[in-house]
Order: sequence, then C-alpha cells, then structure tokens
Amino acid sequence: MGRYSRLERIRRMDPRRDHEEIFRWITRYEFPWDYVQGVSVAFLRDYGVPRISQLLDRTQEFERAGQKRYDDTVLVAYEMVRHGLDSPHGRATARHLNRIHGRYRIANEDYLYVLATTVVGPKRWIDRYGWRPLCPQETESLALVGRRMGEMMGVTGIPADYAGFEQLHDAYEKEMFAYDPANRRVAAATLRIITDWYPRPLRPLVARLALAVLDEPLLTALGFRPQPRPVRTAAQLLLRARALLTRLLPARPGWWPSRPKPRSYPFGWTLDDLGPHWAHHRPSGPLADENPPMEHQ
Repeated sequence: MGRYSRLERIRRMDPRRDHEEIFRWITRYEFPWDYVQGVSVAFLRDYGVPRISQLLDRTQEFERAGQKRYDDTVLVAYEMVRHGLDSPHGRATARHLNRIHGRYRIANEDYLYVLATTVVGPKRWIDRYGWRPLCPQETESLALVGRRMGEMMGVTGIPADYAGFEQLHDAYEKEMFAYDPANRRVAAATLRIITDWYPRPLRPLVARLALAVLDEPLLTALGFRPQPRPVRTAAQLLLRARALLTRLLPARPGWWPSRPKPRSYPFGWTLDDLGPHWAHHRPSGPLADENPPMEHQ
C-alpha cells in the first residue's frame, strides 16, 4: 500500500455515509499518535474554563488516580467507536459514560465545548504537526462522529459540521477562558501524568516542550508563562522532523491497526473497568433515542 493510498480512497468516500470508517482510518492507521496528542491538548483546553476545572478539582480524580482518569477518558471514546457508535457495544459504552456524568450538574454549553475540543483539537494538531493535513472528508468525519457521540450523551444544540464546531469552540473560549487556581492544579496534575511516561531525567524537558506547543491564551488561563523562544523553536523542529520521517515511512498495513496501550491496564480492560468505582453502583438509564414513546392522551 502506498503512503497516500488511503487518502485517495477517502477522497472518494461520502463522510455523511462513511464517517465512522473514515474516523477509524484516521485514528488507527493514518494519524494514531497525532490524534492522541490532539485529544491531550483538548483536555488541557477544558481546564482553561474555571467552572470545568473547579468540578474536576473537587472530584480529586486527577490527584488520586490521574493516569487511570486519563486512560479511562481515552478508552471510553475508543470503545464507543470500536464496533460502531450504534452497535450494542457502542450504545452500552454511551450509557456507561452517561451514568458517570449523571452524578454531576453540568451545563449543556459546557458539554458542547468539551465535545468541540475533541473535534477541533485533533484537526488543528494534525494540520500543524501531522505528516499531512486532513482532507475535507476526514475533517467532516471528525465532526460527524463527534456529533453522534454528543447526541448519545443527550447534548443539545450540537453543530452540524466542522465549521460549526470550530465557531463554537473559539467563541466559547473567548468568553469563558479565565485564570483560576483550580485551572493550574488540574493542568499540573495532567502534565505530571504525561511527563511520567518518560525516564525521570527527561521529565523536566518534556514538561517544557509540552507547554511550548500551547498558545498564549490557554497558557494564561492555566496560569503558566510562555516558554522561551528557543524552547518553542525546538518543540516545533522536533515535531516537524517527526512529521517528515513519518511521511517517508510506509503506510501502516491493514492487519496492524493502532490500539490504545493504557498504562493503567497492562493486561487489558473491560467496559466495567472504566470510570470511578462508584459509577458501577449507579443505575444506567436509556439513551435519548431509547426512551419509550409517550402515549397519546
């Protein structure tokens, strides 16, 4: 398979019909590493909103079990799409996610923003640091998968396309980004998770490189100073060198899809493993489209 063979096939596909298949190709074959980095930046963007970070700070999930909390978030999204969003397994995963969130009072607009970060964040990261930018079909597939996930979570007012997600994302940040001590605490806990993946002598450098790829409005909201220009330049050069090397490598073969490698579950996981322990004692309600129809009066 040539390096651009999948791209040629994707360009002939209809994202309205084929968005889940295109999404799987993006996340498992074309950009598995870059997609995860985009989602990781999306997590940090969520913390720039005080009422989101204050809720996360109160739960202490990142302080007590940060790696598990990070892994669970990635794995829930993976499990929702693994067999198809509307497969029995995908719907069971959505019900489990709703059971976890049901404990908290979360505004619909906050759900919308968090959903938008998971669409816009990977797109912007891949376009900037991936071995090639996303094509229009891939971009709309990210949006349509995000839209369906949001519908299954009962979120309302979801944008219909990528342009709508991007507009919502940027407008919400302009209005809601503000510094709060909780922002920095949750962001620092997340950065500790990321740096702990590397040998101890490299962790300070990894932390600085991670901060170097964040924009100034986000850094201000999180309470971090911009990194010096040499550090920002080094981060850019490293990521662009990786993109060039990846472009020169053969395409990932179809028999070798990328799979999550969560540190919290070295021997594998089941859906029941994901989420806080208390979630399993809460009732699992139906999805929005599973509610029985009301009887006519």
